[in-house]
Amino acid sequence: MGAGLPVINTLNDLLISGDKALRIEAVLSGTLNFIFSSFGGSKKFSEVVLEAKEKGFTEPDPRDDLNGMDVARKALILSREIGLTLELSDIEVENLVPPECQEEMSVKDFFTKLEKFNGHYYGLFDRANQKGEKLRYMAVIENGKVKVSLASVGSDHPFYSLSGSDNIILLTTERYKERPMVIRGPGAGAEVTAAGVFADVIRIGNY
Repeated sequence: MGAGLPVINTLNDLLISGDKALRIEAVLSGTLNFIFSSFGGSKKFSEVVLEAKEKGFTEPDPRDDLNGMDVARKALILSREIGLTLELSDIEVENLVPPECQEEMSVKDFFTKLEKFNGHYYGLFDRANQKGEKLRYMAVIENGKVKVSLASVGSDHPFYSLSGSDNIILLTTERYKERPMVIRGPGAGAEVTAAGVFADVIRIGNY
C-alpha cells in the first residue's frame, strides 16, 4: 500500500502518540494516476491505458486497475489502521470499466471494445477541464465510511499538481487539522515497490 512510501509507519506514529484521524484522502493507484495525468484530450483514453500497460504500470489485464478494487483494498488497509472494522464489501467503489467491457474476454478484445467508449472518457475530462479542474481517482475515508471514485479537483487542492505514477495521501488529524500532512511519491513500478518490500523484510529481521 503506497509502494515504498512511509504511509503505515507515519500513520501509526501519529495514532500511538495520541492523535486521531479525522479524514484521509488518497490517490493510491500509481497506474490510474498515470492514466488520468496523461489523459488530456490529445490522446484517446484507450491509447493512454495501452501506454500504461506497455510501461508495465498496469496489471496484465488493465481492467484489474480500472475496476477500482486495487484502490479499495488499499483504502481498506488504511481504514483498519485507524480503527474501523470494515470489510471490502462495505466500501463504495466506482468501476471505471464500461459494463460492455466487463464480460469475459481477452485483453486484446478489451482494448478493441474500449475504443468505442473514448468519447465517454473525453466527456469526463472536458467537464472537469471547463471548470479548471483535473480528474483524480481517489479514496476518501471519513465518518466511518470509505468511498473510492473518480473526482475532479481544483488548483487549490494538493492532488491537482500530481503527475506521473505518484501516490499521495492527505492526513487530516486533530493535530494536523488546519494544515493536513501530505505524503507523496512514486506509487507504481517494480523498483520502488521492491524497495518497500525489502525494507519490510529488513524491519522484520531487526525486530
